Amino acid sequence: RLVAFEPCRILFRLGCDVRVFDPEGLPVKNDVDHGHPKVQELRGLSQWSDGHIWVPEQHGNLTAVFKNQIDWIPLSTGSIRPTQGRTLAIAQVCGGSQFNAVNSLRILGRWMRMFTIPNQSSIPKAYTQFPDEGQPGDQRLMPSGNRDRLVDCMEEFVKYTILMKPHMDLFGDRYSE
Repeated sequence: RLVAFEPCRILFRLGCDVRVFDPEGLPVKNDVDHGHPKVQELRGLSQWSDGHIWVPEQHGNLTAVFKNQIDWIPLSTGSIRPTQGRTLAIAQVCGGSQFNAVNSLRILGRWMRMFTIPNQSSIPKAYTQFPDEGQPGDQRLMPSGNRDRLVDCMEEFVKYTILMKPHMDLFGDRYSE
């Protein structure tokens, strides 16, 4: 969770309006709870956004909590594709030095018709990258090459989002639909 908040701080410093979805209370994906307040909140944030930043990993891949959130965002709602044309930045954290979640994230982004930026951030041995002091959720990623790379990713994300935003509707106009 600490790495999820670090891009928020960086993006805020870059002048972005940032929102974070708290998945607590989100029901497991089913065909009944489409009107659930947490489902509506998640979908509303997705439609509001110009881009997404995804940073989930545990045991070397995506968490069930994260995948559940993705599953609640429909590929289409009537003629609206909630994520089509939006930019996506991906990062991963890992307890060790072996990881591969970023590839799974890229595949999910492609299925959701998002434009994933070329850069990505991987933070190995994440438990060594945050200080022990501070309030829970308030610890900052320590200065390092890993933090520099994350800043680079967020700068690139902002630039691609600025370039893509005026053309978002263009990507929703398809011959086959």
